[in-house]
Amino acid sequence: MGSHHPRTPRTLPAPRTLPAPRTLRTLSALTACAVAVLGLGACGAGSGGSGSGKSISIWEGYTGAEQKEFTHLVSVYEKANPGVKINVLYVNNDNTLQKVLTAVRGGTQPDIAYLYGSWAPNVAKIPQVVNLTKVVGIPALVDNLAVVYNKTLFAQAGLKPPAANWTWAQFQADAKALTSPAKKQYGTAYVTPGSEDTVWHWEALLWEAGGKILNPANTRAAFDSPAGLTSLETLRTMAVTDHSMYLDPADSAYANLFNSGKLGMVVTGPWDLSAFPNVKYGVQVMPEYPGTGGGHQTISGPDNWVMFNNGAAQVSAAEKFLLWLTATPQAKAFSLATGDLPIRASVSNSPGFAAQMNAALPGVNTFVANLGNVKQARPQLATYPQISQALGQMVVSVLLGKSEPKAALDAAAAKVNAILAGSGG
Repeated sequence: MGSHHPRTPRTLPAPRTLPAPRTLRTLSALTACAVAVLGLGACGAGSGGSGSGKSISIWEGYTGAEQKEFTHLVSVYEKANPGVKINVLYVNNDNTLQKVLTAVRGGTQPDIAYLYGSWAPNVAKIPQVVNLTKVVGIPALVDNLAVVYNKTLFAQAGLKPPAANWTWAQFQADAKALTSPAKKQYGTAYVTPGSEDTVWHWEALLWEAGGKILNPANTRAAFDSPAGLTSLETLRTMAVTDHSMYLDPADSAYANLFNSGKLGMVVTGPWDLSAFPNVKYGVQVMPEYPGTGGGHQTISGPDNWVMFNNGAAQVSAAEKFLLWLTATPQAKAFSLATGDLPIRASVSNSPGFAAQMNAALPGVNTFVANLGNVKQARPQLATYPQISQALGQMVVSVLLGKSEPKAALDAAAAKVNAILAGSGG
């Protein structure tokens, strides 16, 4: 379902000799990179490089069309570079940072890893990360969230397709009308593993309701607010009161349910469009909460390919591969095959590209336009993974009916304030 202020894709520099790897001292350039390209991610675990530059280890977590296209591109690279073997290891998106930190302690870090953009402050502290002239990662993905809906189910329920000015009250009502226990059909779904995927879906609602995650100084929780309450009550109504929301703890079943006509709407990103070949679907921006000033917002963020220092030969080989992987031809092919928004302006601005991409995956143009609704970003803090864990527990407890929204907000705010104060909760 995916993992993240409008951003312009950054054009990568030509290949060059890297400076000696060292810990990043400032996040300013990384933040500039993050503001350039925003997104969801994937990850992995494995052994470090051989030191020869002939074998490159990569940790990533692609599935579906992304996995298929990435595997194809790796094969193309290996054929064009005889003697080079790329060892790809899959690890669940949400587990990569911890696995990387564990591997670094044991000296078994990979040459390249796909890491969430929200982890940038943590990544910047790892001494083994290769410093790409004050940038710790190369953009790997652009994304945002919108609503993908089943046109056939809407018509069968006598509902009008959602308009660009729709509201969360309308979303709730549509979800209820689309729900049919007899058909085992739900109006919508929500992923509930308690991970960042759980959290970033809720954060978009919080912002649309006029709220903030933390105060401007990033020293106290700010989500325990009327906006926070409104957003959680929206979700609770669908999950607990109306039973119109399918809860997906595996973070994987929702796509198959939508493709099989058992879900009316799903909040997801462009990466999922290729998983819906059997559905006549439409795409619409996120609903709004009228009167809050939040408007129609979405969330996005940069996921990055991060290189680790396993010796000069490995760094050189890894850089060569990443520069090839993210060059215009490969970036274009990946977008057309997967629906992922292009990481390069040279791709997105190329003649006919938008029409070509939308023909392959109808509705992707709505996601492109939706980048204009990215107005806020998650806190760039090393403690964000801990904060995310507290927020994930909060959202899940409400969706499962274990906590009332106000009590859940208060408990999560106390945990987050303790984390920000340094006690860790």
